[in-house]
Amino acid sequence: MRFLVSVVVVNFNGKKFLDDCLSSLDHQTFRNFEIILVDNGSSDASVAFARERYPDVKIVDNGANLGFAGGTNSGIRVANGEYIFTLNNDTIADPHMLEEIIRPMQMDSSVGVCGSKMLLQDGRINSTAICISRSGAAWDRGMEEVDKGQYDKQEEVFGACAGAALYRRSMLDEIGLFDEDFFLYTEDVDLAFRSRLAGWRCMYVPSARVVHIHGGTAGPGSETAVYFLNRNLLWYIIKNFPPLVLLLSMPWILVRNCCDIPYYLLRKRFRSIIKSKIDAVRGLRTMLKKRKTIKKKVTDKEILKWIQTRGRIAPKK
Repeated sequence: MRFLVSVVVVNFNGKKFLDDCLSSLDHQTFRNFEIILVDNGSSDASVAFARERYPDVKIVDNGANLGFAGGTNSGIRVANGEYIFTLNNDTIADPHMLEEIIRPMQMDSSVGVCGSKMLLQDGRINSTAICISRSGAAWDRGMEEVDKGQYDKQEEVFGACAGAALYRRSMLDEIGLFDEDFFLYTEDVDLAFRSRLAGWRCMYVPSARVVHIHGGTAGPGSETAVYFLNRNLLWYIIKNFPPLVLLLSMPWILVRNCCDIPYYLLRKRFRSIIKSKIDAVRGLRTMLKKRKTIKKKVTDKEILKWIQTRGRIAPKK
């Protein structure tokens, strides 16, 4: 049976990354795929470069920065594949990556998401899954750990980092695409939560490997990262945590949000963290409205088993 994978790469002034990223896709052992490059209003001639160097790539030129969420969604809307693979522009995919990551989804119709093993340039781990805590903190499993094979087992995980993840199109049709209000960061946590609530499973596929130049477009710890990470974190909690989970988690949520301010003050990001908290509160009404539209087919117990009591202060990057 032949099927098509649509690879969606969102780009914003990332011309310097595109050759490595797109050429790594050209060398994939799995060949039945299309590449969709979504440009979010770059000013570095990214579109001209891609059109000249990679004429077979389908280009969506948004003309404005729609963030990762909006950019990815615009690519998904023109995609023809039964499967959608989202890939950061600052990545290099192993030649067998697509071949490996599609297998669990082909073998099990309950799998809606497959995550890859993302490595940093120096070989340390970038992400092997999304983890969440009672406080709402979300982080990449294994982040910055030396890769000693500790995450080389294919297994079910809560969710996958959208920097290199495969999504079943029928699942996205059911639960919706990335939330464009999130703009940048934590949009994959929100999508992972919605997929879990709807009863879909996520598999981690360690044989599907990608090297990631972490923070190549928006550096970790930047004003932009601190703002969107912390604003969106509260939004995804209010939008997705089931009532019982939210009630049991409230002490951790309150403590975390109080600790955020001095934590980022010491890192000279006071303005960003304060603005993120104010805007998060302003957007709560919108998130509560969206909460009513989420499909929930699993018990609170099923969600609770994925939530850890201990987490991180610094959120997922």
